[in-house]
Order: sequence, then C-alpha cells, then structure tokens
Amino acid sequence: MEAWLFYIFAIGTLAGGAQVVLRRNPIYGALSLVACFFFLAGIYVLLAAHLIAIVQIIVYAGAVMVLFVFVIMLLNLKEEELGHERVTLWKGIGLAAVLIGTAIVVWQALRPAYPGAPVHDNALRVAGFGTLKEVGHVLYVASVLPFELTSLLLLVAIVAAVVVAKGKI
Repeated sequence: MEAWLFYIFAIGTLAGGAQVVLRRNPIYGALSLVACFFFLAGIYVLLAAHLIAIVQIIVYAGAVMVLFVFVIMLLNLKEEELGHERVTLWKGIGLAAVLIGTAIVVWQALRPAYPGAPVHDNALRVAGFGTLKEVGHVLYVASVLPFELTSLLLLVAIVAAVVVAKGKI
C-alpha cells in the first residue's frame, strides 16, 4: 500500500511541478505549486517525517504561497502583457532535455546500487529522522548559510516586486 501511495504522490508532485512551468497565468502556476507542496507533504508522511510534512504545509503551502500570490497580484499582469503562446525551438530542446534527464534518473533508480547487497525497506528511517530536535539541529547548525541565504533571497524578491509595481502606478 505504501508503494502505491508513494507513486500517487510522486506522480501528483511531477504533474503539479509541470503545471507550474507550463501555465501562462501566474496565479494558476502558483496554485499548481500549492498542489505540489501537498503531494510532497504526503511523501514526507510516508517517510515518517511528520514534522517536516506539517512544516511543508504550514510554511510553504501557507505562508510562502500567500506571499507569492500577493506579489503576483501586486504586479497585476494583464492577459495582453503575457503575450501569445508560441512554440519555439528552445522549448523543444528544453522538453527533450527534461525527457532525457527523467529517463536517466529512472534508469539509475531502477538499477541496484550494489548488486547482490541485501535490500532494506527502512533504509531511510534512521533514528531521529524527521523529529523536531533533528530538524532544528540540521537547520540551525549544519545549514545556517543556506537558511539565511533563502531568507535574503525572499526579501530581495519582495522588494523587487514592490519596485516594479510602484513603477506601474
């Protein structure tokens, strides 16, 4: 049953991620990203990382997406500003690169990493995985620089959106 749920969540995540890129309307792309976040939270639950799943929904699907939608609404893009949809050579090259990359990842995932080695179903379930203490340690001790850079990147994006929107007023 877990394998079926994983495949359902994985396909939903990939479909939501594809819709983020393929949608021309940024609001539809943001809503597809919310769906992608919910499917990822389901994968975290299957990995017994319940804290990470809840944080995924509260922080990303809640707060960050509200911020993204606010910025999109602040920009107030009209349908004519989005331009007309067209198929170009670069889109074809990008699609081919995505398909080749996906095929390589699937091929590598299906191959045994160590032929003849015993297979353990709970290989990722190490002691403390997904607990509040372990997540806090990784986030604030082992990954301080990426955490701070992410907050700085979000701040720069908000300021840039306000500057662009102010120029239109």
